[in-house]
Amino acid sequence: MSHFLHALKPEERRILRKVVKHVHFKYFPTEFCTDHEADKLIATIGPEVAADLIRIGKDHKVDEI
Repeated sequence: MSHFLHALKPEERRILRKVVKHVHFKYFPTEFCTDHEADKLIATIGPEVAADLIRIGKDHKVDEI
C-alpha cells in the first residue's frame, strides 16, 4: 500500500472508504466491498485524488450516510 494511507486520520480514512464503496464499488457484489479492497483502490488513486475525495465527502456529509 501507499505510504500516504498511514498518514491519514481515522476519520479521513473512514470517509474515503465510504466514498469508494458508494461510488466506485456501486455495481460490485457486496462480498467485494470490504475495507481492504477500498484501501487498495485508495492506494492506487494517489494522495491528490484522495484529498479531493475527502473534501467532497465532507462537503456532501458522506459520513452521515
